[in-house]
Amino acid sequence: MKSQQARIAKFKYLMGVLMGSLFFFSFAQGQTSQSGDSILLKPIQVAPYTYFVQGFPEMGSSANQNFISNAGFVVTPKGVVVVDALGSPILAKKLIAEIARITPQKIVAVIVSHYHADHVYGLQEFKKIGATIYAQGEGRNYLSSETANQRLIASRIDFAPWINASTQLVAADVWIEQKTQLKIGGVEFLISRVGPAHAPEDLIVYVPSEKVLFAGDLVFRGRIPFVGNADSKGWLSALDAIEQLKPQIVIPGHGAYSTKPREDVQFTRNYLNYLRESMSKAAVNLDPFDEAYQQADWSEYEGMPLFRAANRMNAYNVYLSIQAE
Repeated sequence: MKSQQARIAKFKYLMGVLMGSLFFFSFAQGQTSQSGDSILLKPIQVAPYTYFVQGFPEMGSSANQNFISNAGFVVTPKGVVVVDALGSPILAKKLIAEIARITPQKIVAVIVSHYHADHVYGLQEFKKIGATIYAQGEGRNYLSSETANQRLIASRIDFAPWINASTQLVAADVWIEQKTQLKIGGVEFLISRVGPAHAPEDLIVYVPSEKVLFAGDLVFRGRIPFVGNADSKGWLSALDAIEQLKPQIVIPGHGAYSTKPREDVQFTRNYLNYLRESMSKAAVNLDPFDEAYQQADWSEYEGMPLFRAANRMNAYNVYLSIQAE
């Protein structure tokens, strides 16, 4: 039992350091010349005052400036509230410029859905313009971790020149410990703590007047979810919390926005459930992971973007996490 616990602990640590194998490290063949900047952000309006930009369904790289996640914003009479800051400072600068084209309102707040690099490496640009940053309290543990430090060091190499020595991790100004109602310009933002799920510090943000929910990486569309060292049971519970809000529109952390939230949340739910069902027996009986993985039927998912990069790692995490439950 001790050896099994040690193996799980080692895997959890390695998953933290090597999480970039899905999101943060680039393929050599994906590199292109950095003499020009061809990455454009095009805000998509999903409600009267709500917009988002959609990242690419691919690995992070220098070529795409780590633009692989979504960010959104809501324009209020007293300022703009942004959810997530994108995966590099250059992308954050572009988002700030796009917001300025839509409204003269100042960006007053940034809410962090979770402290994964593709969502937070742009925070310093919002800090420079005076926005107040909100995040869930568990994010403090990530910021002080060796995992965060090593990932940033690696990203400065893999995503150069867009992430470099001047790129820093930025702490929140306000750490949220419980359900919070933020009201700006008469617009309510209901911020709910739902982690540990995809990450220990997950938040979801619901805007009742717009009937829009920012789900962070609790919901994926159009690609294989990234499980990493997630708490899959907690994640499934978080999806229940999303459905209870009955939003009309969901903006996921990755992929296109959803006008059929129940159907699209179900995709992520089905994937997590299948990982647990296919790995559970082997995990409980301490049967070899490789055998369980080979026996599972992945046909429903194997044609999706990032299946080959992420699926086996996702399954192994769930296999080990079930043993630790």
